[in-house]
Amino acid sequence: MEEIQSQSDNYRSSSSSASSPASRVPSSNFFYLRKPGAFRQPISFEDSPDWEDTDIEVKVEEGGGDSINAATTPVSPSLSKINSGSLPSPPLPEGVNVARKTAGASIAWKDLTVAIKGKRKYSDKVVKSSNGYAFPGTMTVIMGPAKSGKSTLLRALAGRLPDSARTYGEVFINGVKSRLPYGAYGFVERENTLIGSLTVREYLYYSALLQLPGFLYKKRSAVEDAIHAMSLGDYANKLIGGHCYMKGLRSGERRRVTIARELVMRPHILFIDEPLYHLDSVSALLMMVTLKKLASTGCTLIFTIYQSSTEVFGLFDRICLLSNGNTLFFGETLACLQHFSNAGFPCPIMQSPSDHFLRAINTDFDRIIAMCKNWQDDHGELSSVNMDTAVAIRTLEATYKSSADAAAVETMILKLTDKEGPLLRSKDRASCCTKIAILTWRSLLIMSREWKYYWLRLIIYMFLALCIGTVFSGLGHSLSSVETRVGAIFIFVSFTSLLSIAGVPAQLKDIKIFFCEEANQHSGALVFLVGQLLSSIPFLFLLSISSSLVFYFLVGLRDDFSLLMYFALNFFMCLIVNEGLVLLVASICRNTFWSIIILVNIHMVMILSAGLFRIRSALPRVVWMYPTSYVAFHTYSIQGLLENEYSGASFAVGQVRSLSGYQALQNVYDVSADSNSKWENLLVLFLMAVGYRLLVFVLLQFRVRKALFSRCISCCSKNTNNPR
Repeated sequence: MEEIQSQSDNYRSSSSSASSPASRVPSSNFFYLRKPGAFRQPISFEDSPDWEDTDIEVKVEEGGGDSINAATTPVSPSLSKINSGSLPSPPLPEGVNVARKTAGASIAWKDLTVAIKGKRKYSDKVVKSSNGYAFPGTMTVIMGPAKSGKSTLLRALAGRLPDSARTYGEVFINGVKSRLPYGAYGFVERENTLIGSLTVREYLYYSALLQLPGFLYKKRSAVEDAIHAMSLGDYANKLIGGHCYMKGLRSGERRRVTIARELVMRPHILFIDEPLYHLDSVSALLMMVTLKKLASTGCTLIFTIYQSSTEVFGLFDRICLLSNGNTLFFGETLACLQHFSNAGFPCPIMQSPSDHFLRAINTDFDRIIAMCKNWQDDHGELSSVNMDTAVAIRTLEATYKSSADAAAVETMILKLTDKEGPLLRSKDRASCCTKIAILTWRSLLIMSREWKYYWLRLIIYMFLALCIGTVFSGLGHSLSSVETRVGAIFIFVSFTSLLSIAGVPAQLKDIKIFFCEEANQHSGALVFLVGQLLSSIPFLFLLSISSSLVFYFLVGLRDDFSLLMYFALNFFMCLIVNEGLVLLVASICRNTFWSIIILVNIHMVMILSAGLFRIRSALPRVVWMYPTSYVAFHTYSIQGLLENEYSGASFAVGQVRSLSGYQALQNVYDVSADSNSKWENLLVLFLMAVGYRLLVFVLLQFRVRKALFSRCISCCSKNTNNPR
């Protein structure tokens, strides 16, 4: 403590230009001074919500307004004290008249500790004994440097921790220790997972169809409310974009679309991981003003943030400051400035509060100072905080634990948990059949617009069929042409199957969207697979028909309509099987580079064992014949096509002797003499297509069940270690 006190005194004496917010009153435009009389009041019992009056009524007059506080009736007595300043809000479309009651929900957490094995080198505890709360109609921000536990704390409150996490402590929703049910909350990930080929309104509408049951007009109303809430009216009919070939929305608008997707359910609590991620200062301010207006409707907002501008910082209601998992402060934003001043680190006049906070508690600055310790600029020292960061963290933590702010937080949590409020109930969901139909139709719409992954692939298939057909054209139907025609069919099946690897990026994007929707319980493994299969059938059928017609007539196969239809059907099933294989590998790897590498090697091994380069009966029995040649779908596809072409055919040998098609193929390719063998090969292809998708289903279901099991274990450990 003597070391801490001496360095703290040294800082006070060396920072003549800095003083506490309470001791200096600059000009009226100073960032954390709001309108006269609008200072935050100290935390008191009056801040707790009144459970009998949790709804608010929001009325937005035509033409919008010039204040971000649009609520006319507060959610609780505490909300009447909130003055959000005079920053201009984004204008709403003309004629908008919103009148809707929104029931918020309070959340409080007590002694919340999260341990993740292997997450930290020095300790498994990522969050340590955190206490805090959030009220309806307010914005609570979790701030701290990188790897301080911000996202972990946010996920712990929402019940979305990874499989390896263990949680200890208590989380109360409206005074009741329970998990958040479906539809009661929304969670926005840090990364935007959107569908670039849809417009904003289309994307939100399909999301509403997946989430909400009931009539279509109600879903359209929810979509329009979400669009207006996030100020997306000017972008509603624009493509989201995001691809290198498709111009779309900027990062700020894309981020607001991601948040609007969760607002479709009209949640009581909204969790956002880094809402300002990859946003410039203007987009960040617009985002926070929009979220402030959203909070004024009664929704409880909790989000993480790494750093913010002065204007953005002034919009926060409460701040939870973390460093290395330790809570250095929880309370109102102005109280945090006072806390740093009391600890000996007042915020300089010309510095942003968030910059000052992070400078004091981010250990990475120690390395910078060590590198530049002998360097000084024209204005003096490199850092305004001339003490070791570890000492600053210990000082701030010790000051907070002994402060009235920490005692007030504990008292408030006790008051919130002493009286139980309304229990949040799970909302209804769309039926499984409805979700399958919606996903199928949405995928068909995506395929019709994304020419890079689908229509370009169709052109490449037809070009390949044209090349192979012209190379092997004019073969005739003599006995000497049998071996060459077998090679042509083998090359056609093998090369077109290899080209299907071009669909890996599209499959990975579908998988990424699935995991995002499944995490929010909007979809499921069975719904995803059935919808993906049904939507791919028209496209693959178009591929098979167009390519088969070009190849069939150029090579000059037998002129029979039934044989042509079997050829197209066989090739169609081959593509279905191949799509299942690509989906399986992409689900395992979930990486474009490794998926392509693995698929290329799998196809090479299957092609080598398919029986052209060496007849299957002559292959080495270990590995190549069993099991490789039997799991290669090329084998059954090519066998069926050759049996379709040469079954019932005969070739004259001399004047009196003739050979059947089976005898002509004996020394070229291993086929069956049974006339029904080609249908058996087609059945094997169908079973392989089903088998691959069953494997994908098991894989996806295993990951989902593992996550659910981990959450249940986490909840059980919380209840066991912290009985109420």
